[in-house]
Amino acid sequence: MGSETLEFREAREGDLPAILAMLRDDRLGATREGAPDAAYRAAFARLLAEPDNHVILGEMGGAPVATYQITFITGLTLGAARRAQIESVRVASNMRGHGIGARMIDDAAARARAAGCSLMQLTTNASRADARAFYERLGFTPSHIGFKRELSAAE
Repeated sequence: MGSETLEFREAREGDLPAILAMLRDDRLGATREGAPDAAYRAAFARLLAEPDNHVILGEMGGAPVATYQITFITGLTLGAARRAQIESVRVASNMRGHGIGARMIDDAAARARAAGCSLMQLTTNASRADARAFYERLGFTPSHIGFKRELSAAE
């Protein structure tokens, strides 16, 4: 990894190809991130228009090495806690094992605190045993059971 500095910043439209490459560069992403790039560009534009929704890019020496999405949610539960939801957490496959993931979560925590959040939450696919162990090492607890339901346009 060398002595290059890891920096995190808000992603821009020109970063989307690198972000998509990271999302597609794993076992699950390779099978589920096959929509046309135009769909991702439209989603990214919508996301950027939402003030509490952010895509973050991690760079070393100007090269993208990590990404995550963070959404700030105001809720009524847990004493009206504001929380940060983290999604799409990825480190470039050639950079894994160098501590970038932990630093990325530290960056997310700093952004969450700055946004007034008292809780960070995330989900990970049940088949990702390594990811689960990683999150638990960083202090996340598997406190909930998550559910998803696909919606069709006809419903």
